[in-house]
Amino acid sequence: MTATEKRLIELAAERFSADANLLTPGQDFFEALGIKSIQALDLLTDLEDEFDIEIPDYEMQGVNTFAALAALIDKRA
Repeated sequence: MTATEKRLIELAAERFSADANLLTPGQDFFEALGIKSIQALDLLTDLEDEFDIEIPDYEMQGVNTFAALAALIDKRA
């Protein structure tokens, strides 16, 4: 697990009251967290603040795993 994946999972678990120990990079974060796309936007805002980046909404199309989201963050950082 990369440092970005680890931090992303910690933030997601905190925001949605999930157990970070049960989340893995390959999981679909919508299913793992039980969230809808509007809630994912809240997470995106947290991530942009945490990593000091900006991710356009269109880049999120098709991104649904923690690993893919971490790769997107790393690309922007």
